[in-house]
Amino acid sequence: MNTDNHAKIQKSSKQDTFEHPDFYGMDSLLTEEHIMVRGAVRDFVKQEISPYIESWAQNAHFPLEMVKKFGDIGAFGPQLPTKYGCGGMDYISYGLIMQEIERGDSGMRSTASVQGSLVMYPIYKFGNEEQRHKYLPKLASGEWLGCFGLTEPDHGSNPSGMTTNFKDMGDHYLLNGAKMWISNAPHADVAVVWAKSEEGRIHGLIVERGMEGFSTPTTHGKWSLRASATGELVFDNVKVPKENLLPNKSGLGAPMMCLDSARYGIAWGAIGAAMDCYESARKYCAERIQFDKPIGSFQLQQKKLAEMLTEITKAQLLNFRLGQLFNEGKATTPQISMAKRNAVETALNIAREARQMHGGMGITGEYPMMRHMANLESVVTYEGTHDIHLLILGAEITGIPAFK
Repeated sequence: MNTDNHAKIQKSSKQDTFEHPDFYGMDSLLTEEHIMVRGAVRDFVKQEISPYIESWAQNAHFPLEMVKKFGDIGAFGPQLPTKYGCGGMDYISYGLIMQEIERGDSGMRSTASVQGSLVMYPIYKFGNEEQRHKYLPKLASGEWLGCFGLTEPDHGSNPSGMTTNFKDMGDHYLLNGAKMWISNAPHADVAVVWAKSEEGRIHGLIVERGMEGFSTPTTHGKWSLRASATGELVFDNVKVPKENLLPNKSGLGAPMMCLDSARYGIAWGAIGAAMDCYESARKYCAERIQFDKPIGSFQLQQKKLAEMLTEITKAQLLNFRLGQLFNEGKATTPQISMAKRNAVETALNIAREARQMHGGMGITGEYPMMRHMANLESVVTYEGTHDIHLLILGAEITGIPAFK
C-alpha cells in the first residue's frame, strides 16, 4: 500500500454525470432532508472522488486527506446524536450517504462505514459519557481515524473462537493477540478491539496509537479495495487503562450489533456500485456503434439492461423498507443479512454483465466496472460472508443453526 505516491496520482478528464435510476419513483418516498443529504454527498463524490479514484486504485494509494473531508461533510456516524458532534439523521439518510460514497468506490465507503458503524457506534452504544465525549467528536470530525478489531488470522466466520485476550493487572489491563484484515488499521488513531477476559468473556477495549506494544502492519498486495488502507493489529503486552473498557455490554452480541449496523450500510452501498455499473452500460449502449447501429438496439443488450434495472429496483425497495425498520428499532439480524446478501450479489452480477457489455474497454480504468467488480469481491466476504448470511437466514427459517 503506497501512501507516498502523490506524484503518480492523475486527475481524470472525464466528467462524472451520474444520475441514479429510479424506475419505481422511490424518490417520492424520501423526505426533503433525504434528497438534500443525498445530493450533497453525490456532489462531493463527483468533485472529490470520481476524478481521482481510478488513479488511486491503480496506484494502491489510500488518500488520507479524505478522512478530514468525510468528517467535514458529516459522513462519519451521521445517525448518531448531534450532542457528540454527529449528524442526528435517520437510518435512511445514513443509507443514502453510504450508497453515494460506494457509487464512487467501495474502499471509500469502507473507510466511512468502519468509522461510523464499527468504531463510533460501539463507543456510543456500549461506552460511558466520558468515553463518548472524549472520542466521538474527534472521530465525527475526521480529526481521528478509527478501526475495528474483531477478525483474527484463525477466526473469521467464527469470531467466538478468538484468542486475543486481556488480563487484569490491578491498575490496568494487559492485552495480547492479533487481528487481521482490518480496514483503516495502518492510519488509525483509535482501535475498538474485542478480546476475551480471563473468564473467557468478550469485551470491547479502546486502544490508542502510541500505546507501547501496539503496532499496525500494512497488508500489501491486494487486488481489491486498493484505494482503502488495510492492515493488522498486533498487541504485545499492551497496557490498556481500565477506563478504556467499554462498560455497557459484553459477550459476542456486542460486536455483532456493530456488524448489523455496518451490514445495513453495505446493503445500500453495494447498490450504489451496481447503479454506477448500470449507468455506464446504459450510456455505452447508446454510444457504441456496431453493424451500423448502437449496440443498445440489439435484443441481448436490452435484455441485460432490463435485468439490471429490475434487480436494482428490487434492492432499492428492500433497502428502503429495512431503513424504515431501523428507524422504528425493529430491524432484525436475519433481515439485515438478507439485504446485505442480496445487494452484494446483485452488484457483482451487474458489474460482470456491464463489463462484458463494454467489450475490451471494460477492463480498463476508462470505465468503473473492473474496479467495482474487484472491490465487491471483498464486500461479498467481509462482515459476514455470502454463505454465512445464507445460513443466518436458514437458521431463522428452520430454527436450526447450521454453523454450530
